[in-house]
Amino acid sequence: MKAKLIMTWDIAPQHEQEYLEFVINEFMPGLQKIGFKMGDAWVTVYGEYPQILVYVFLPSLQEIRQAMQGDLWKELYGKLMEYVVNYSQKVVPDTSSFQF
Repeated sequence: MKAKLIMTWDIAPQHEQEYLEFVINEFMPGLQKIGFKMGDAWVTVYGEYPQILVYVFLPSLQEIRQAMQGDLWKELYGKLMEYVVNYSQKVVPDTSSFQF
């Protein structure tokens, strides 16, 4: 069963430009290199919710778990943590509808 990795975070104050450059030039291409298929990315502009929600897919929960044990994921995750706060993630079966 297809599965998705749902990630949410807020951009750390004073790091907006570096964050944007990293996400566009390294994070998203790196996720694709790992094998993730891109889902949606959402930006919250009003309210008390995470600023960013991103989800990506792989064919199974096991494949996501394996991908997250790899060196490239660990590198991308570590660098992302330099630019964000309040990071959260979960791996769930894909229901083909919006999931939070």
